[in-house]
Amino acid sequence: MKIYTKGGDKGKTGIRGGQRVDKDDIRIEANGCLDELNSGIGVVRSFLPTNHDWHEPLYHIQYQMMMIMSQVATPNAIREDNPNKVDDNIIQFCEGWIDRLTAQMGKSEYFILPGGSVISAHLHLVRTIARRSERRLWTLHKSDPLPEIILKFINRLSDLLFTMARYDLFDSGDKEETWKHFLYKRRGE
Repeated sequence: MKIYTKGGDKGKTGIRGGQRVDKDDIRIEANGCLDELNSGIGVVRSFLPTNHDWHEPLYHIQYQMMMIMSQVATPNAIREDNPNKVDDNIIQFCEGWIDRLTAQMGKSEYFILPGGSVISAHLHLVRTIARRSERRLWTLHKSDPLPEIILKFINRLSDLLFTMARYDLFDSGDKEETWKHFLYKRRGE
């Protein structure tokens, strides 16, 4: 089978179930953002040393991203028939990782300027793609409800990517560049 089908040359593409939709349909836009997010995670992995502890868990996240993209590509009316299921424990997986990294370095009390190391900077960039993906998923959710686990996972994933960016600097002994103290911390709340 050839990589090109010419089916999309007129601005339409297929989704699970055989329906053809516009290439700028919100479902396609959301999945495009998720694809970009998954690719960004792959870039981060490519910068990690071969034996780095993050390879396997990031692979697991990338694998789950493919499941999520399959679910997003499927209209709600036929989603139950989609055999690609999201791991029920993916949110706890992210939260556990966040908690372990935070326990080692402490919580942040400042807005952080993205950057630092190559890995930290890329993690921040991927975090922003996760946030855009989340916005597009919520737009799709308004017209064709998505499973709650997908919406929660993308939110938690962006938190994880932020925490990982901070941890990369912490682990290397580099200092985070901060902007301002969190307002709620200044108020003593």
